Amino acid sequence: MSSRSLRIVFWILFLCILGMGALLAVEHIRARDRVRDLADNTPIDAPATDTEPVTLDLANDEDGAIAATDRQIALPTEVTARARALLDHLVTEYAMPGSAHPLPPGLMVNNIFLIPLPVNGHAVDPNAPATPDGRVQTIPVPPADPTSALQPKTPGGELAVIDLRGSFVNSHPSGVEVETLTIASIIGTLHTDLPQIEQIRFLVDGQPRETLAGHADLLRTYPSRDTTAQPAGQ
Repeated sequence: MSSRSLRIVFWILFLCILGMGALLAVEHIRARDRVRDLADNTPIDAPATDTEPVTLDLANDEDGAIAATDRQIALPTEVTARARALLDHLVTEYAMPGSAHPLPPGLMVNNIFLIPLPVNGHAVDPNAPATPDGRVQTIPVPPADPTSALQPKTPGGELAVIDLRGSFVNSHPSGVEVETLTIASIIGTLHTDLPQIEQIRFLVDGQPRETLAGHADLLRTYPSRDTTAQPAGQ
């Protein structure tokens, strides 16, 4: 073999080695990103019971309705972790192929806080940590409008403050009906499985946000109710 042929073979082998090295580096980065994404989207572990019957209020974009759907799910026993797990299962249903209300995969909620009703004359204390059972502490403030108090319907009634993930909100489809159905699905699921939750408010990454994706109001307080019978936006 001539020296020219040997040089060609050498450079071909050299380029192949460089290409394999670059490919391995790219695959390493992709694997690292997949592990990081998995860690970011893994719920915090909490003690769970054996599977139990729960009801998910699932939305259907075709007829604009909410249907109560029974599932067997293992849920944590602590109430705020339980509420969060319910909503994580809800969004998992919507990310499945063939979903009647398709949403992108990923977790929906950063956290859920439960505040005993009534809350008139009180506000969340931003400097106080949550109690061990997940309830936030409030501080008294002068009520601007006593008639606007959030009053419990029954003893032990609570306000749920749901802190949605920005990644979930930013990827949510835009439209009046699709956004309203998502809100209705959340409200109906919590109403059925956690009846002590009587009022619901939303934050996004810990901050108020006007709408879910341009339409559904996230600044109002929603009453917890059966949304299979009445749309959440009414």
